[in-house]
Amino acid sequence: MRGTGTDTSAPSARRPVAVDLFAGAGGLSLGLEQAGFDVVASVEYDPVHATTHAFNFPLTEVLCDDIGKLPESTLRRSVERGWANHHGDEPWDGEVDLVAGGPPCQGFSWIGKRQVDDARNDLIFHFFRLVNSLRPRYFLMENVPGIASGEHKELLADLIRRFENAGYVVPSPHILNAADYGVPQDRRRFILLGYRADVDPVAHPAPVVRPARPVRSTLRSNVEPLPAGPTVWDAIGDLPDLDQFPALATSDVTPLTRAQQNKMDLAASEYARRLRGLEDDPTDFAYRRKWDPSVLTSSWQTQHTDVSISRFAATEQGSTEKVSRFLRLAEEGLCNTLRAGTGGERGAHTSPRPLHPRNARVLSVREAARLHSFPDWFRLHSTKWNGFRQIGNAVPPIFGRALGRAVIEALGVQPAKPDEVLELTDEHLLYMAMGEATKYAGASHDSIPKSRRRSKPEPRLAEAV
Repeated sequence: MRGTGTDTSAPSARRPVAVDLFAGAGGLSLGLEQAGFDVVASVEYDPVHATTHAFNFPLTEVLCDDIGKLPESTLRRSVERGWANHHGDEPWDGEVDLVAGGPPCQGFSWIGKRQVDDARNDLIFHFFRLVNSLRPRYFLMENVPGIASGEHKELLADLIRRFENAGYVVPSPHILNAADYGVPQDRRRFILLGYRADVDPVAHPAPVVRPARPVRSTLRSNVEPLPAGPTVWDAIGDLPDLDQFPALATSDVTPLTRAQQNKMDLAASEYARRLRGLEDDPTDFAYRRKWDPSVLTSSWQTQHTDVSISRFAATEQGSTEKVSRFLRLAEEGLCNTLRAGTGGERGAHTSPRPLHPRNARVLSVREAARLHSFPDWFRLHSTKWNGFRQIGNAVPPIFGRALGRAVIEALGVQPAKPDEVLELTDEHLLYMAMGEATKYAGASHDSIPKSRRRSKPEPRLAEAV
């Protein structure tokens, strides 16, 4: 339904409707849900990530498809089905309040080669195409800061012109740091937030993303004064030592005794207590999930050589281990930017994973998820490779919540927490290899690169370094 030139966005009792493009495992989707949106549809190209997304968001219609080939009519039907999942037979007025997404950023990234002619750069224009087809009141695009610099600035200017010619107002973009919004990670991101020109600027002013606190981000507490807010140890200090669980040598899950849970409860910071569901978060308006806190998840051990362990142990907090180039996190500092590495179609390279501040090993997936602000009920794929890729590609949910909250405020909506509790049931979705996930998600093999059509063994982290 296209905008008619007259604002029809009067506030209603229903939760606003959002669609997430390039959704990954669901960091931005969760943040928008926490802000007060119903994310009715998500699109993700990678079948493994799409099945993980489907596990965590049972009401969302998850499309596993190539954005560059996705018909607009297919996306519209997916939104309609997602509305029905959330609201049953209640009629939908056809209006989408927000379309959001983070097109793959490798072509713009400062890490590695930045290429203007990288085919992935075209995805920002397919983002525009699908936004323009749904005609939402607001749109939100997240990317790496490199999209706003060098030769890529012309691509960005072209994108903004297309939005403006299509009837959208696009204020100046911003480079924001997730650490300013309560995430214990130094993660700078480009944010483009626009709104349809017929949206009443008096009733619904332009969105403003407000920092949770003033901050000057730093990785080492002995370099600059740290801002008030969660630190690395606030995020992971209550999690148990993985070496105490033999089962985690061959699995990503293990049961916890009551005594172990009590020990975690006593050690948990306010930040950790909220992620574990022990303390209410008044700014979180997501659906509650039914989950089992007596099971530690996403915690498969990484086996290091004795030589590596010795080097890791000798590395001071806040310093980089000289051979592996892994940063050993400082307890009272922020985590460095967690990165995804590359998929199987580009060599299946892992990205350097930070070292635990106290234990001589790299972080577990669950520890990285905590540093990214994922709650403990949120599950990542069982393999370390896919789990870390899903985190590195994701918008930290708490940061996504701040972005969504800006749009919620502009819409004039007072969010409320739903009464419904969602069950997370089919854990097999978290253990699917590429072939099975492709079949389950209904994805076309033609849309999956040849190198990813068969399951590959999990790439090993550089352990013998």
